Amino acid sequence: MPEQTIDQTARAKAFHELHAGPAPLRLVNAWDALSARVFALAGAPAVGTSSFAVAMSRGRPDGQRLPWATVRTAIAEIVDAAGDVPVTADIEAGQGPAPDDVAQAVADVVEAGAVGVNIEDSQPEVPGQLFATAAQCERLAAARASADAAAVPLYVNARCDVWFGGDIGSGDQLSEGLARAAAYVEAGADGVFFPGLIDADTLATVCREIPAPVNVMVWPGLPPVDDLAALGVRRISQGATAFLLDVGYLERTTKAYLEGPHDQAGGDVVPAFHLIGALAQP
Repeated sequence: MPEQTIDQTARAKAFHELHAGPAPLRLVNAWDALSARVFALAGAPAVGTSSFAVAMSRGRPDGQRLPWATVRTAIAEIVDAAGDVPVTADIEAGQGPAPDDVAQAVADVVEAGAVGVNIEDSQPEVPGQLFATAAQCERLAAARASADAAAVPLYVNARCDVWFGGDIGSGDQLSEGLARAAAYVEAGADGVFFPGLIDADTLATVCREIPAPVNVMVWPGLPPVDDLAALGVRRISQGATAFLLDVGYLERTTKAYLEGPHDQAGGDVVPAFHLIGALAQP
């Protein structure tokens, strides 16, 4: 793996600065050392982990069902593979409902070298149910205190699932999202993440009203990047897109190889011989 020449604090500060605009940060999401290394070699300014991809690539469903020790190891391997590129870790709902659970998960990923975390307000064991706002604020405050204790300026991204599976009526989503976002920022979040939010007018309101960078996720119907920038969005997360594209490509090329000429299975994508040296660095 590449040697890191920039210490964790410097990587954390650089990651914060990537949210300053005017162009949104385009965050790619890795699931193992190989994907992280390819992203870094391709010029990604930062790498996130995708809990969905980390779990699915290991044969398990998403939703805190992969042993935390396995996730923690994956995060450390991704950090090492990314080198000087900042890495933010998806720790889902904090690996437990209590603030102490969140604090320990944050301590673990900081120890692994991450410089950011995503913490969602969905309760993984109760589909559609979000943590009460006050309870989630306590969990976010615990995350901030844990990072501060480690003297790392961790970027805490508060994921709000009002538009992503939360059992909230469409007429109440905006008011609930704004109220939660304001409380989350007050509790110590550096940014707010709204997966599933794709409506331009709603995004304009959210970006105008929330005193922190707004993060969206690649999703069908999401406006183009230039439009998102004009609306005030400061981060676009790839989510599981790269992983699912990779899986789809593997399926397609396998069928092409089994059914057609062996030298045409890749279509217009050529084998990455040019990356072998960089991928295999000691």
